[in-house]
Amino acid sequence: MPLKTLPTSARPREKLLALGPAALSDPELLALLLRTGRQGKGVLQLAQELIDRFGGMAGLLHTPARALESIKGVGPAKRAEVSAVLELARRALAQQLRARQVFESPDTVMQYVQLHLAAKPHEVFAVLFLDAQHRLLAMEELFRGTLTQTSVYPREVVLRALHHQAAAVVLAHNHPSGTVQPSRADEALTQTLKSALGLIDVRVLDHVIVGGGQSLSMAESGLM
Repeated sequence: MPLKTLPTSARPREKLLALGPAALSDPELLALLLRTGRQGKGVLQLAQELIDRFGGMAGLLHTPARALESIKGVGPAKRAEVSAVLELARRALAQQLRARQVFESPDTVMQYVQLHLAAKPHEVFAVLFLDAQHRLLAMEELFRGTLTQTSVYPREVVLRALHHQAAAVVLAHNHPSGTVQPSRADEALTQTLKSALGLIDVRVLDHVIVGGGQSLSMAESGLM
């Protein structure tokens, strides 16, 4: 159904201006970015098609722009806009984490990690390096693949912490399966890195695990 045939109050733009963005569904929000559909398919239908194809909004926003090339009706401009929204969200969260102590806003940390790692098809291990006030200095993806004590090298993590002159770190990785429950290997790896980083007086504040739409803080869960 074309947007112009909808009642004014039901059109995404007017609805957002009247009620705020939280009042819109995922397809309605995405339709505002896409603006137009294609022949035989309105913009709301196209938005729903993209959401279904790529596993929800999180999956869509983490999809490389080139992966959208196969979708009829999604040209370069629309692909660029979807990618830009994700990058804006990353930068906004990073700015917050650089401006204040990380654990003044633990939810922001999890959102930041989610945006970077949640929709990746393989396991990725990342480290957030923090200054003495526990503000973000940098986030680096250091390892890929199945995470074990043998695939994540403590020496490399230590070297990167020294490079950034970090006082503390937050460890993070994703579970492509969607579950965020830490495995025994995750717990063992956390302890190994705590010991290695402790030798250079760098604290491990947390280990965040993210999956599809959810996250877990090992520190808050008493697993550290």
